[in-house]
Amino acid sequence: MSELFSAGTDSRPLAARMAPRGLDEFAGQEALLGKGKLLRRLVESGRFTSAIFFGPPGCGKTALARYIAEHSNAEVVELNAVTAGVADIRKAVEQAKYSAGSLGRKTLLLVDEIHHFNKTQQDALLPSVERGDVLLIGMTTENPGFYVNAALRSRVTAFEFMPVPEGELDKILSNAINDNDRGISSLRIIMTPEAKIHLVRQANGDARRLLNALEIAALTTTANAAGERRITLDVAEESIQRRQIRYDKKSDDHYDHISAFIKSIRGTDPDAALYWMAKMLEAGEDPRFIARRILIAASEDVGNADFRALLVAEAAFRSVEVLGMPEARITLAQAVTFVASAPKSNAAYLAIDAATAEVRTGPSREVPLHLRDASMDAKERGHGAGYKYPHGFPGHHVSQEYMPNPMRFYEPSDQGDEKRIAERLKSLKSAQ
Repeated sequence: MSELFSAGTDSRPLAARMAPRGLDEFAGQEALLGKGKLLRRLVESGRFTSAIFFGPPGCGKTALARYIAEHSNAEVVELNAVTAGVADIRKAVEQAKYSAGSLGRKTLLLVDEIHHFNKTQQDALLPSVERGDVLLIGMTTENPGFYVNAALRSRVTAFEFMPVPEGELDKILSNAINDNDRGISSLRIIMTPEAKIHLVRQANGDARRLLNALEIAALTTTANAAGERRITLDVAEESIQRRQIRYDKKSDDHYDHISAFIKSIRGTDPDAALYWMAKMLEAGEDPRFIARRILIAASEDVGNADFRALLVAEAAFRSVEVLGMPEARITLAQAVTFVASAPKSNAAYLAIDAATAEVRTGPSREVPLHLRDASMDAKERGHGAGYKYPHGFPGHHVSQEYMPNPMRFYEPSDQGDEKRIAERLKSLKSAQ
């Protein structure tokens, strides 16, 4: 067991030991902490205001909050919203009032996983934040717009942290392997390029996950005769296991991914559409939700350019309901590749919007007598009188009034089958 701590006297996990010691060490957050950026200026000035840090795991939110705490002259209280209740919040607030009144010191309240606070808990915190009794730093992996009430959001500044880029993760990995003070250089790690690439990619922007995997790999690998520990691809795969997918069906991830999926279909990129769909399915998204979006795209973005798109999408939707996962992914793949690859036209979509606008704001139109139902009182009321039956004329078409003050809503494109439709309508109009 002593080998577990052979990397040094500091028994903390490697990820904790390698936490940034200065603002320049926060990898991948240049938009927030680069020279001259707002968050950096607030930290360096010592005039920090209440804030919420949100973003994916392992991107530096908690590390920065603790860095601010260490370099402030404030009393620091830490709460985890998963376990803290209203009583804990009130206790922290009372402590803050005491520190301010008796000691003349502000209190910095760090709340991890703040999205777990319910409305009552957030309301209990609100007056103290508003009065400045406490400086709040809330940390969350969720968009505060979904989980933090508007009153509290209006009194804090929200800063979004981004996933750590692979290039930065690669540097973090190398630093941990070679660092004499905080890292594991004493273990003499030799990592194959394939193992390094695998760990970086599977970490998926999460520096903590990367360092935890490195530590597991290092401490479970036996040193060879030369005292070196060789970490191969097999060892790396065992150490990090399956990649965690950042996706929450109730937050930004859900809307961002389905947006990318729809736009890839519209942009005629079946490969991109397949990727976003596979990611959603892998994360547990309801396949029926995806099938509905394909149905919409078949009409909105393909329309009459290829009428088969709607038929394929409808068949896929019904199949998904019958099959379920994992077989449903095959049906969805067929539908999405067909719809994404089809010629595109939004003419039908624009046409119904134009017609609806005319109904709402244009002149009111009554149904002409010759188009009205003639099944009852036809003679007395004149319903149907003068109607020309198109099938009784050459080409099964005859010109007559179908709408008072006619307007054109449907403008067929020159794509796919719709080009043929456009030519037919043009020909009929010319004959009139």
